[in-house]
Amino acid sequence: MFVGALLAFCACNSDADEQWQLDHDRVIAVRATPPGILPGERSELDALVGAKGAHPVELSPEVATVISPQSLAMVLAPEAGKWVVTAPDEARLAAARTELGLAAGAPVPLQVGVSYAGNTLLAFKTVYLGETRANPVLEEMMIDGATAPGTPTPIVVAPLTDVRLSVKADETDDVNWVTSCGTMHDFDLPAAYLRVEKEDPIEGDLGVIRRTELGGVAWRVWPIRAE
Repeated sequence: MFVGALLAFCACNSDADEQWQLDHDRVIAVRATPPGILPGERSELDALVGAKGAHPVELSPEVATVISPQSLAMVLAPEAGKWVVTAPDEARLAAARTELGLAAGAPVPLQVGVSYAGNTLLAFKTVYLGETRANPVLEEMMIDGATAPGTPTPIVVAPLTDVRLSVKADETDDVNWVTSCGTMHDFDLPAAYLRVEKEDPIEGDLGVIRRTELGGVAWRVWPIRAE
């Protein structure tokens, strides 16, 4: 049921808003900390969630469930208001590899479905079992020619000006810049730019998300205004 609901949700919302637009209800990114764990280790799930007319926030899932492999459904459990994955022993990982047709010793991709806002916002996350993996670090971030400040320091930009944005990333990374102030250009590149036109919102939030090919995720969000 969860998978069917997720596919239907994605189909209905695939072109509702620009991908860089923060000012609507959606799961912006899901994170597992860490994204890869060895037997006995734990990984905690959370997400950056946007809402119409509000600032994006980091939230633990309201509901989470294992989609695949079903033999490892019990490795995911709620704990003190959070959802935590605990990697099983090598014998159970070996059985899961057989179930999924994986080579001996390969990391086991645990696909987890998460939901927010009363099951109206849905997303997937993969946690890799049997291998150590880490989330990336956001480095060398530049905004309008200066080093990006720490959050939640507000950013002030000039209207009708190309505000250059950049972040260090590997060639295989997926980088997304998002905003609810102005219009984002080249949002899916490490080097992008923001421009606040006369008809654009002049206040909101600016964010960047970096995803690695190993399942790592990192994000940063700042309040921003044009004046």
